[in-house]
Amino acid sequence: MDANLKMLAGASLDVTAAEEAAEASAWTTAQEHLDAAASALAELRGRWPEMVAAERTIVGPSARAVRERLDAVQRRVPRRTALVEVPAENDPEHDAEPDAEPDAEPGAEPDAA
Repeated sequence: MDANLKMLAGASLDVTAAEEAAEASAWTTAQEHLDAAASALAELRGRWPEMVAAERTIVGPSARAVRERLDAVQRRVPRRTALVEVPAENDPEHDAEPDAEPDAEPGAEPDAA
């Protein structure tokens, strides 16, 4: 039971850190703490079948409260968007040789006007 309570406490501390980061608009830090808390809650969910009734009585409601706080902060964190790579457009002017003066010799410096 002690390990499960410590894991739950760690998740709660991560949510608190995410709340503080969100207040400071530190969205990446907030998301990192939310991810850590969600991972801990998922681990607790996996341990649920092994818990005795007394553990479930304590861990269940407490984990629910942590999850509700996590979800509330998650709603405040902006979603990350990825840039989409698109192929470059063909620009005929870019590919064309610059206009050369008809009387200019190859390799000669252009006249300064």
